[in-house]
Formats: sequence, C-alpha cells, structure tokens
Amino acid sequence: QVQLVESGGGLVQAGGSLRLSCAASGSIVFSLTTMGWYRQAPGKQRDLVADITRGGRTNYADSIQGRFTISRDNAKNTVYLQMNSLKPEDTAVYYCNAGVVTRTTITTKWGQGTQVTVPS
Repeated sequence: QVQLVESGGGLVQAGGSLRLSCAASGSIVFSLTTMGWYRQAPGKQRDLVADITRGGRTNYADSIQGRFTISRDNAKNTVYLQMNSLKPEDTAVYYCNAGVVTRTTITTKWGQGTQVTVPS
C-alpha cells in the first residue's frame, strides 16, 4: 500500500505564509505521476489548487495565481505548496493527490487533509 501524509497546515494571519508538504511512502515499489493540491471549504466542493507533473510542468487555479507555488522532490516522493499572501478565503482543508503506479496497478491516492485557517 502507498500512503500520502500531509503536514504544515495551521492558523495564520492574513498576509502570512504557510508551506504544506505531502510525502508518499509504501511497502511496495511505486512511482508517482502528477501530484497536486486540492482544497475544500465548508459547504463547498473540493477544487484543484495546483498540480505538477513528474517533469515539473505546473498548473494553477486562477484564484491563487501568483501567491502559491507548487514544487516537488522526486527523490523524496514529496510535493510542496508554498502559500504566500494568504487571505481569509484561502481557509479550507487542503488535500494532497497523486497518481501512483505500481507493478500491477495505476491508482489515484489522497492524503488525509490538513486544515489551513486564515481569520478575517
């Protein structure tokens, strides 16, 4: 099994910064394709924030363009989300997502989520 574990969420004042991390680990041999971050605010659907291919091509939601930066370390099977100039509307549970390829399967995995709160 392959698991994604997120860290780095918390409470930060408007204008502040946070860095989220998501590390993939497992007891079997695997590789990761596109990795991404999604977020879900209370009462709303889960939306893409940003994603990044294994080769480093990135894609961002318009709402966070210029404020957030996604990156990854393939050697560490880890994806990061640097969040700057945070706004109250960025408050949500942030979920990591990754395409996982093993010898026999291709699946999409989700992390457990990490809360980011920006008080108004």
